[in-house]
Amino acid sequence: MKLMGWNSKDIGVDLGTANIIITIKGKGIVLNEPSVVAIDKNNGTILATGAEAKEMLGRTPNDIAAIRPLKDGVIADFTATQLMLKSMLQRVCQRYNAGRPRVVVGVPSGITEVEERAVEESVMQAGAREVYIIEEPMAAAIGANLEVAEPNGNIIVDIGGGTTEVAVVSLGGIVTSNSLRVAGDELNEDIVNYVKREMNLAIGETTAEQVKINIGCAKPLLTEESMEIRGRHLATGLPETAIITSTQVQEAMNDSIEKIVDIIKQTLEKTPPELASDIMERGIVLTGGGALIRNFDSLLAEKTPAGQVSTHFPQVADHPLECVAKGAEKTLEDLEKLRTVLSSSRRR
Repeated sequence: MKLMGWNSKDIGVDLGTANIIITIKGKGIVLNEPSVVAIDKNNGTILATGAEAKEMLGRTPNDIAAIRPLKDGVIADFTATQLMLKSMLQRVCQRYNAGRPRVVVGVPSGITEVEERAVEESVMQAGAREVYIIEEPMAAAIGANLEVAEPNGNIIVDIGGGTTEVAVVSLGGIVTSNSLRVAGDELNEDIVNYVKREMNLAIGETTAEQVKINIGCAKPLLTEESMEIRGRHLATGLPETAIITSTQVQEAMNDSIEKIVDIIKQTLEKTPPELASDIMERGIVLTGGGALIRNFDSLLAEKTPAGQVSTHFPQVADHPLECVAKGAEKTLEDLEKLRTVLSSSRRR
């Protein structure tokens, strides 16, 4: 199949559990919205998508459902995902006169063939002419400006909303990889459970996410920070406020962060010696929202062989939340050079 001839209106999609990011070749990111859709239960019509729908989470009447149709990096609700994607793609296509575009979609490396087909069918039914699949860690590596087509080993750690993807890439392919369904959403849940257990307070996912973003850390901060949270007291049932500290948030997230560190270690242990040597020289590159958790890079420096021995401190990529989408965009912009990337990834 000839892959050239993609025009300027071809689209890249990061179909993330937390956010959907859409890029257009030559224009960069044109949409970045939460992966949430609000649907009228009576007739199945869309009431809102993205940020507007996220505001409705936990606040809807009985006849309206505001949901996250993706879970753990894959499609949990096919119909809702299809409706959400169709709405967002149509919005982009109309704004930029893209017609029926070809679309490249980043998918977790650990998804099954059934899950992959569900992604493909959703995008096709959302209006795409053709769909190309690229594994998220490869897209993230390209978006982080790693020279993936060169005969050098690089390790990428992409901590998204639903999954953590760890991959060693070289010569345009993924040499070894692991996918863990512990990532940003799980960290939010950890905070919800900690506050319920230790403070007897029920808080929502949105509050937990704000706590994680504002004062979350993988190791103690030099100066402890805190923030006020509001929720429902489990004993009285009444609204109540409380103060949570960065040390408490670290304690809440610790088990999940340890699981992420362990999967990185496992991937390094499976890496061929020659590539392991390259990684020791180049260090670990972090992408995704989880890369922004403070002190996660220094924790990796302490707990992984690559961190301990590498001459380069684990580094957070520029604009880590956008790396998968930017990688898709770069693939579209320089398809001839990156042909091997799509060839070694799943292609439809």
